[in-house]
Amino acid sequence: MKKLYLTIVLLILTFSFANAQNKNEMFVESASKFGFEETVTKLSEEVSAKGWKVLVTHNLQESLKKSGYEVLPVKIMEICNPKHSVRLLELDNERIYSNMMPCRISVYEKSDGKTYISRMNSGMLAVQIGGIVEEVMNSATNDMEEMIKAVLD
Repeated sequence: MKKLYLTIVLLILTFSFANAQNKNEMFVESASKFGFEETVTKLSEEVSAKGWKVLVTHNLQESLKKSGYEVLPVKIMEICNPKHSVRLLELDNERIYSNMMPCRISVYEKSDGKTYISRMNSGMLAVQIGGIVEEVMNSATNDMEEMIKAVLD
């Protein structure tokens, strides 16, 4: 088990360093055609309509304000689809990937006044892992992109 863990860590580090020169490939950012709150609302509706659940929404602007800092609006939505999750969580060897769960979508406003959606390029990471993890992550990524498509500019 320790050998498997070290192999995974080495793969991830190798992958990360190989792509360090273009970090934007690991993350995807898209402009929303709606304002901030409407984007969050419409994404929540899409998540539910596709059979996923919004587990929690973190309001980072509000959290930072309580600590005396001012930032533009940022909300992180943690979403989950039990049909995807169970495929990894029911298998001992795949539970190591649970730290990437649930899936996360960030909605934020920039100084240009526009609202953006970002997410990790899970498909890129999935290829490095392979097997059932790749299947599940690619399926989840495809679902997420369908949900996000509803708010894109």
